[in-house]
Amino acid sequence: MLGSAADAEDVLQESWLRWAEVDLAEVRDPRSYLVRTVTRQSLNRLRTLARRRESYVGPWLPEPLLTAPDVADDVELADSVSTAMLLVLETLTPTERAVFVLREVFDVPYDEIAAALDKSPAAVRQVAHRARGHVEARRPRVDVGRGEQRAVVQRFLAAAATGDLASLVEALAPDVVLTSDGGGLRSAALRPILGRDKVLRFLLGVMPSGGDVRMDAVEVNGAPALRFVVDGVLDTVATLLVEDGVVSGIYLVRNPEKLARLDGGEGPVALAR
Repeated sequence: MLGSAADAEDVLQESWLRWAEVDLAEVRDPRSYLVRTVTRQSLNRLRTLARRRESYVGPWLPEPLLTAPDVADDVELADSVSTAMLLVLETLTPTERAVFVLREVFDVPYDEIAAALDKSPAAVRQVAHRARGHVEARRPRVDVGRGEQRAVVQRFLAAAATGDLASLVEALAPDVVLTSDGGGLRSAALRPILGRDKVLRFLLGVMPSGGDVRMDAVEVNGAPALRFVVDGVLDTVATLLVEDGVVSGIYLVRNPEKLARLDGGEGPVALAR
């Protein structure tokens, strides 16, 4: 819903405090009550985040979340938390996003969603139809297995680590798009970069050099990704979108505020419906 683990934790904390004050004898269905509470708190937070992002420097990317490898076994769940999908969800209105997530990810009944949003079931069905149409029109058409994704990521990692430009070029699609998020705190492009030559020049300019540089492959947001650590400090997390055996999209998160969780040594998160 939020694209930020920190904001999600705040919403859960607020929802828990409200739950602690409830007379449980008056609650007929705890699950429905909690779905309603968390959904409304999430909508409030989304509106606050929208105002903050109006003054955000450069492109905004969701916070990378280190996930357990078995998350990828649930393909639909992994897709729902992928960087590409979270960016698609950003194009929806808060209400459309809530309906889509509750219905498509968690299979919450329309009546329950309607109660959470103070809307009629018929209105919620219309919102769901509209949201599905927006998502289908914008979501990447990715039809590759996790094995192929990991192989391409490893090839990209090897080329970057050795400075093998020829191999790096071969790993990128001609129309690859790179989006970088520095939040005004680290070097990043102020708009997406399109095309293999321009992307390659940008990567060569921002790739860490000198000092103790370590690169490794990790699972982020349910998909293979790259982590760059410089002198013991997490510098960049790169999520790669793989299509037809090459990288068609690169999402670089360099904003240290979004990397604090990964840099703090927290282990991977096991996601579930």
